[in-house]
This record gives sequence, structure tokens and C-alpha cells, in this order.
Amino acid sequence: MIQSMTGFGKATLQLPTKKITVEVKSLNSKGLDLNTRMPSVYREMELGLRNEIALKLERGKIDFSIYIEITGEQTSSKINAPIVKAYIKQMQEVIPNADETELMKMAVRMPDALKTERDEIDENDWAAIQKVIKEALDNIWNFRQDEGKSLENEFQLRIGNIRQYMNDALALDPERVQAIKDRLQTAISELKVNVDENRFEQELIYYLEKLDITEEKVRLTNHLDYFLETIKGTEANGRKLGFITQEMGREINTMGSKSNHAQMQKLVVMMKDELEKIKEQVLNVL
Repeated sequence: MIQSMTGFGKATLQLPTKKITVEVKSLNSKGLDLNTRMPSVYREMELGLRNEIALKLERGKIDFSIYIEITGEQTSSKINAPIVKAYIKQMQEVIPNADETELMKMAVRMPDALKTERDEIDENDWAAIQKVIKEALDNIWNFRQDEGKSLENEFQLRIGNIRQYMNDALALDPERVQAIKDRLQTAISELKVNVDENRFEQELIYYLEKLDITEEKVRLTNHLDYFLETIKGTEANGRKLGFITQEMGREINTMGSKSNHAQMQKLVVMMKDELEKIKEQVLNVL
């Protein structure tokens, strides 16, 4: 079962004094491009988190965020009382009769009037946060799985279309061969020269062999079957699917260069169009 690299996962956790929200977004990328946003208090946990995310999601351009919303009376900033009192005393010496309320307003805006205490990680809180992180990662993984099912249905449709166009092209082969023979016979007749019939037949067979598309049909059929087999696999296989589409493209291009028949060339163009749609979607496969 293939999995998409595009996905979104979110989970929330309400603690006594704060609300934790974890969001994970993912887009396609050649490798793992991970960007994390989290409060500074949890930065020391970042390396372990990155390893956990990489193990779970493997590949893609991933944005991982932890948001904290304070819902209680807890605050990390406190008034630095000794400093504020010192500022007020100094201002009273300059303006003896000044209103104390106004002096207080001025003092709390002075440098170092507020002190921010660095929060320490609460082990119980972090254990709970780890659970919500796991939930968000599970949610994006499930999202990717659902997207993968949609991609699989799309691939099966496109592969089926290519196979049908290929068979339609092969059905035109007798008509194409006869048209080539007639065209060569007409050209020889217009030359008004004597031709060795045996030699002409040998040359005609050689020419038609060079235009034969049976081998391309066999190889393209194998590639189509291998593509369908690969999307049913259990491992991440986006890169492999990309390689298979390259081989499919080579066989389709060769069929087009050999076709020498207007209707067959139209079918080749339609195969190429289906293949391009496959290639676009393969970029999203993990």
C-alpha cells in the first residue's frame, strides 16, 4: 500500500494551567526536510523529537509545531520588587512631591523592572505532551494512508488507460504495415525502373522489422505490471515508481518514433499524456 507525502495531523491537550496544541504538516520532498517550532523550555527535547518524527514519517517537507496557551494564572514574568523600589526612591529624590502611583507606572517600565524566570520542564507535563505528539503523528500518518489510497486508484486508472491505448495501437498494426507496403510500391512504380522482386521483398521485410513494435509492447506491458505490483508493496517506494515511469516513457517514445502512422501516433500522444499525469502524482508518493 503506497502512502502520500502530503498530510496534516493535529492533537491537543489541556493541562491544569495551559493548553498544548501539536500540529504536523507535510508536503512532498526528495528527502526529509524537517522544520520544528516549539517553546524554548522544550528545546532540549528537540533532538529526540526529530528522531521520532523521522522514524514515523520518513520523507517529505515537514513542519512540526508545539503551541502553548496559558489558561491559568501562571506567568513566567514577575515584578523585580527591589529594583522597582530603588527606581521609585531615586525618582522621589529628584521629584520629592511626585504622586507615588505615577512613579510606580514609570518604575515598572524601567530596565530590569520585570524578571522572567526560566521554566523548568515538568516531567509529568512532558510525559503527557509526548502522548499528544504521538497522537498528532498518528493522525498525519493516517491522513497519508488515506491520500495513498486515492493515489493508488488514480494510478490504476492511468495504467489501465495506457494499456488500452497500447492495445488500440497494436490493433492498427496490420493496417499500418499494409500502408507502408503500398507506399513503397507506389514509390517504386513512380520511378519506372525494373526491380528484383526477391530483393525488394527482402528489403521490405528488413524495413518492416525495424518498424516492428512488438518488443516495445512486451517491455511496456512488463513495466505496467511491475508498476501495479510495486504500489501493492509494503515498503516506501516513491523513488522506485519514478524509475519505472522513466522506463515506461522510453518504450512509449520508441513506439512513437517507429509508428509511422498518423492514428497510431495519436494513440502514442495519449499514452504520453497519461504517463505525465502519473509522473506528477508519483512525486507525492512516499
